[in-house]
Amino acid sequence: MTITYEWRGGFDNVTVNALHAEGFDHPTLDVDWLTRVQRHSLGWVCARDDGDLVGFVNVAWDGGVHAFILDTVVAGSRRRSEIGAALIAEATRQAREAGCEWLHADFEDNLRSFYFDACGFKPTTAGLIAL
Repeated sequence: MTITYEWRGGFDNVTVNALHAEGFDHPTLDVDWLTRVQRHSLGWVCARDDGDLVGFVNVAWDGGVHAFILDTVVAGSRRRSEIGAALIAEATRQAREAGCEWLHADFEDNLRSFYFDACGFKPTTAGLIAL
């Protein structure tokens, strides 16, 4: 298995919608991911195995020094194979090259080990308002 990672890689909405639905356990939606990431993101990383999309992460940003990890997802059959950590590593590298000084991620408690141990994020105090 040779996984390739592509910054701002091409993708189709149907494939990302299916991957997102599987990864976040919800029905498949009809989200225009391409328009969304082109409008609001510093970039995104696509992970592919022989052309098939097996992972995706979106890197939103504030237009300055802060970037934000969103929608990290790996195909169910490929989880726990370091694809997710490699997606984050490429996102980190690209955000750094773009001049960002901070990369933020929020996540559910069951993903602490992934983000802290596998990806190198550090705990921080933050606030959140549910809207």
